[in-house]
Parts: sequence; structure tokens; C-alpha cells
Amino acid sequence: MTPPSPETSVPLAFTEETRETFAAAYPETPHVLRHRLGRHPLLELEALAALAERLPPASLEWNAADQPIGVDGKPAPTGIAIGETIRSIEVSRSWAVIKNIEQDPAYAALIEALLDELRAVIEPRTGAMMKLQGFVFVTSAGGVTPYHFDPEHNILMQVRGSKVMTQFPAGDARFAPDTVHETYHTGGGRELPWDNALLEHGREFALGPGDAVYVPVMAPHFVRNGAEPSVSLSITWRSDWSFAEADARAFNGVLRRIGITPRAPGRWPARNAGKAMAWRALRKLGAAKR
Repeated sequence: MTPPSPETSVPLAFTEETRETFAAAYPETPHVLRHRLGRHPLLELEALAALAERLPPASLEWNAADQPIGVDGKPAPTGIAIGETIRSIEVSRSWAVIKNIEQDPAYAALIEALLDELRAVIEPRTGAMMKLQGFVFVTSAGGVTPYHFDPEHNILMQVRGSKVMTQFPAGDARFAPDTVHETYHTGGGRELPWDNALLEHGREFALGPGDAVYVPVMAPHFVRNGAEPSVSLSITWRSDWSFAEADARAFNGVLRRIGITPRAPGRWPARNAGKAMAWRALRKLGAAKR
């Protein structure tokens, strides 16, 4: 049974000015926002440790914070229990993510409330908001989140401590090879190969408490934590457009396996409908055969 959770209601987290900034940039331009979430009780270390201890193992990932920017596969766990890792983040030299926090009703309500504030901007551009999810990152001083991409529209909200996110242009094969995209959308990892020559093309976003950054779908990025422990909340959603791009990537993987070099999917507002429908038909056929 889920234990009682602290009160989730907050005043409006995003000001009118912030919503205007978001409207001017969504969905393809990364930008900094301000939020008024503050030190919400659901995002204090003890509440997060308790949440991590009651969620299934698949919702948790943690490892040593001292990582290179580029990694080959996911780093190994530290061997320290997740609850202890979070409660002792000042000394555990760890990085932890609690995935899909919306599995807990109180956290689901918090995510819904935050994204409802932006719904009037989002849905006219990219359609209905789907698969609303939340991820919390708890990081020791100096920790690194290696270079990778994510399939969702994403706003990373800094709650405690500081970090610098370095983002790279989405949809550009120089920064995320098409083959990695195709592999990811058919079950592979999202970690990307790193070369220091890429660094000059990155854009840094410095975040402290009350700051947030918008990350476009599939925009490659890495994160360096500041000199004290950090807590960040990532609120994400999917759209018909993002799902269509993902499915077109998966279909391109099929084409590549049979010797065809496919054209990369288009970015928003391209619909990628043909390849997306083809992949969905193949997937349905595969399910029917099974």
C-alpha cells in the first residue's frame, strides 16, 4: 500500500512571463525558464528515499557520480542501497534517478498540475499531451550525467543545488547518429558516442534553484553537477508528432537491415506519417504472429 504523501498542491509554478517565453520557443528551441516550485515537500531527500524504496526496481537507476561524459552502456550500480544512496547523497558520491514517479498518486498529481499550466501552449502546437511522466535526479557534488538523448518533450526543473546542462541540436546526425536512434527505438540504449570535438557546438544552460530548462525531443545533452548535492525534477510528455518520429526511426532501422540507406525523419512540424504507419503495421504483424 502506498503510504500517505505530503500535500502536493502548489501555487502556479510558472509566471505569465515564463509561459510567454515557453510559447515563443516550443517545441524546437531550448531555453531557460523560471519556476516557483520551491523546496516542495515531495522533493525533500527523505520523501524521495521513501518513494524509491516503495517503487519497483525497474523504476530505479543509480551509480557512482564520477562518470566520463561518454560511456559505453550504463554504468554499474554502486552496491549501496537506493534509500541510503539518496539519504546520504552529500557523502555517497552517487547519481540516482527515480523513474516514472507518477506511479505514486501524490507525485502524479504534482506532475499533472505542473503540466496543466502549459497545456494551452503545448496542445495547439504538437497535439494532445500523452504519457505524462516524471523523473527525479539526485546527484552528489561534481556528478556527471553522461551524453545521451531522451524521446520525450522535457522540462528539467532545478529544486536544490546547481548544475550545467550542455545541449546539442536535435535531429542532427553529427551529434546523435541515425543508427543510434534506430537502435534505441527497437530496444537499444540511448547513450551516445562522445568526442571532445563536439563540445564547441554545445550550448550551456546554468541552472540553480528556481531555474528550469526545456529540452526538445531527442536533443543530445550531458549534465555536470555543481559543488553541492542536487535535486532536479524532470516533467515530460509525448505527442503524436514525437511518437511518429520515433516510429519512423524504428522503420528506418528495418530498411537499413535490408541494405537500404534511409532518409532521416523530418523534425516538427513534419508528420513522418508514412514510415510511422509502416512500422506500426510491422509491429502489429509481429505481435499477431507471436
